[in-house]
Amino acid sequence: VLWLIGLGLYDEQDITLRGLNAIKKCSRVYLEAYTSILLCDKQRLEELYGKPVVVADREMVESEADTILAGADTGDVAFLVVGDPFGATTHTDLQLRARERGIQVSVVHNASVMNAVGACGLQLYRFGESISIVFFTDTWRPDSFYDRIVHNRKAGLHTLCLLDIKVKEPNLELLARGKTVYEPPRYMTINTAIEQLLEVEDRRKEGAYNRGTLCAGLARLQAEDQLIVSGSMAEVMETDFGAPLHCFVIAGQTHEVEGQMMDLYSVSRLLAAGQIKQRVHVEAEEEEEDDGTLHGF
Repeated sequence: VLWLIGLGLYDEQDITLRGLNAIKKCSRVYLEAYTSILLCDKQRLEELYGKPVVVADREMVESEADTILAGADTGDVAFLVVGDPFGATTHTDLQLRARERGIQVSVVHNASVMNAVGACGLQLYRFGESISIVFFTDTWRPDSFYDRIVHNRKAGLHTLCLLDIKVKEPNLELLARGKTVYEPPRYMTINTAIEQLLEVEDRRKEGAYNRGTLCAGLARLQAEDQLIVSGSMAEVMETDFGAPLHCFVIAGQTHEVEGQMMDLYSVSRLLAAGQIKQRVHVEAEEEEEDDGTLHGF
């Protein structure tokens, strides 16, 4: 059996009892470590499971799936995923490969950012299509996500923005010289995401959102120091969210209860209570007002 087991959002304690029992009967345990990360180290997982855990990077999962699947037709192999097993298409692909080989697949679900984002006060059934925001480079500044935000905002729906993670990425300049050297891990912050979003709006000029658009930033969901901050894009962009992982929501049209919940996490309220601090000051620009509708339509 190939077990696809969700680990939840934060640390080793978030696994379900069903998932833990499955791991304990597996001969090999792999931890997928590039679509997301747990906020604890591998050693704590190994201490809880009572067996070694093999970290599976992108190259192993996408190019060496046979290594992971080896023996799963006659024994039990666990593939651990931060969040829920079906939070990324890679995990669906692994299941398809297993079934093509006649290997039984069992899935143990868990909490993921896709449902935990409701902690910000916006109701899950009012979310539209989620988007991913990647790090811009000097030569690559994609904006394909913009059209999906436009679609969501036209319908009055909220947009969950999943932020880029760079883990075990090769240095391209050295790779061209025949040397494989990996860059340090990078995790996109909410601040960077908003800066890039506003850059795209300045370029596209279709009025999907602006500096005054209501949004929410969420950092380290499920952790003891979890942080949720709501406000305009301009306000949230100047908030220090601390360590990863971060995600971000662009609000659509909100009803009264959602507004009340979002107000609990407002920048002004949290600053007054001393619960947040602003990041290093940058030159402020005049903030536009946004009533939740698309100004370009």
